[in-house]
Amino acid sequence: MNRMSLICRSLLIAVVLTFGIGCSSKPQPLVQQTEVVHAATVATQRANIPDLLEASGTVHAAQTSELASQMMGNIVEIRVHEGDRVQRGQVLAVIDDSQSRAEMNRANAADNAAQQQLVASQADLGLAESTLKRYQSLYDKKSVSPQEFDEVKARQQAAIARRDLARAGQAQSKAVLTQSRTSVEFTRIRAPFDGLVTERRADPGTLAAPGTPVFTIEDLNHYRLEAAVNENDLRYVRMGQMVQVSLDALNDAKLNGKVIQIVPAADSASRSFLVKIELSRDTRLRTGLFGRAAFSRGERSSLLIPRTAVIERGQLQCVYVLDRNKVADLRYVTLGQSSGTDIEVLAGLQDGERLVAKPAETDLSGKRVEAE
Repeated sequence: MNRMSLICRSLLIAVVLTFGIGCSSKPQPLVQQTEVVHAATVATQRANIPDLLEASGTVHAAQTSELASQMMGNIVEIRVHEGDRVQRGQVLAVIDDSQSRAEMNRANAADNAAQQQLVASQADLGLAESTLKRYQSLYDKKSVSPQEFDEVKARQQAAIARRDLARAGQAQSKAVLTQSRTSVEFTRIRAPFDGLVTERRADPGTLAAPGTPVFTIEDLNHYRLEAAVNENDLRYVRMGQMVQVSLDALNDAKLNGKVIQIVPAADSASRSFLVKIELSRDTRLRTGLFGRAAFSRGERSSLLIPRTAVIERGQLQCVYVLDRNKVADLRYVTLGQSSGTDIEVLAGLQDGERLVAKPAETDLSGKRVEAE
């Protein structure tokens, strides 16, 4: 074989080997690197927290009054509306008083007449007593007959009787006058204490009748929570006990409360007892607010995490948990009671697991978290 043939064969073998090696080699996968972020981390831990019995209820004013007219008549004026603050003695509504005032005028005239009769009877009595005194002196000197003396004495006794009768008439007229003035006063519906008008049930022209409420007002200075406590948990409640009350409408505001009454009869349907808790004064309180009272049952062991670690997703709560490689994974949890800056975890975490302390709104899923 000549030199040219050897060169051609060598080139062919080189091409075949190169092609074969290129076809048999596999592409190497790209290595995806995990993103690294820095954030504060914390480990779950167990601690003893107060064991609280929570009882829900409704806020009521300690003093509520339904105001009604004390006499029948047409309402001619309404001076307040719902939401108005009133002071004790303030006139809230006026009832037609024409008939009552007419009766008061007649009673006043009768009282004046009785007063004049009393003055006249007292004058007659004074004259009769003076006459009797003179006749007594003459009788002692034997200057008048016994019959004349007896007649003068009888006139004096009659004057005393007329005076007493006039006094009785005056007392009666004054009683009638007082009654008529009271009737006129009944034409005014007044606030019995300082408070807030929460309901108005009548308008001008309405016929007011005794026993038919026209207004409802409540005391703004004293409120209480009326909570239902299950019969099995009543042993944790005692008179005078201080409890903490939270109100949803006030952004879970915490108020101090004191148990002032435990209704001794249980509700036959719910098997619960009504507990009345006096609340500390707060201008935001109103009747009808929903509240929860926390009664102490001692302490219990619980798994706690910082509240800052919790992420709200609608009605769900979740946290970023780190695995062995410090990679964050979003996990949903069930939370319980708060304890200061921490919150109890009922389900979803184990003791000792590490999680991101303050994730805020950052998406950390699949990222490796290095402690700050």
